[in-house]
Amino acid sequence: MQRFFPALAALMLAFGLLLGPCPAKAQSPQAAKLHQSLGLIPYAPPKAFLEGFFIADEGRPAYLFGPVGEFAASRACKASWLIEDSEKERLDKRDPANPVFEYTLYLEQDCPDGLTDFVFLDQSAMNPKQWIEWRRQFHKNKAEPEYADAVKRLEKAIADGFPVAGEMRFVLRNGDLDATPPQELLATATACPPRYDCTKGEPVAR
Repeated sequence: MQRFFPALAALMLAFGLLLGPCPAKAQSPQAAKLHQSLGLIPYAPPKAFLEGFFIADEGRPAYLFGPVGEFAASRACKASWLIEDSEKERLDKRDPANPVFEYTLYLEQDCPDGLTDFVFLDQSAMNPKQWIEWRRQFHKNKAEPEYADAVKRLEKAIADGFPVAGEMRFVLRNGDLDATPPQELLATATACPPRYDCTKGEPVAR
């Protein structure tokens, strides 16, 4: 009888090698279509981004949410990080002598009842002053008056121990834009309570 178990184990191992690993869960048709249209590929975000907090309105951030990694882990369905292949190419070609950089990431949850993509900017390489300098490229002289209040709020949050790593820009539902602003959506429909009140300049009681 004792000889039977090693023989059985060897037989099972042989079948395992023959069949290979179990296949991963297939993408939904909506996910496959979106990946093809946007050129989305898997991506592993940096630790600084995952451990930091995020805003959901760059002009008037009312709250900090997160950390990013906790938000991803708390999704109703297993979520995965993706990046557009063109964005990945741009990221790979950035000047290593200039670490100030932001880029777009997708946190995708592919559930039986629908596909949701939370679209983030990874800004973990920037402090608030660098953040406004980056915007000056696009907004010129309007950047300072437009974002001055936001910079003050973010600097206060960082001083209080809440590192700001990025921003949620918008949300896609089955590939279509959700009209609800992310800042409102996060507080009401994603089980993601705010962690820091940027208006009051203090942590939110938990």
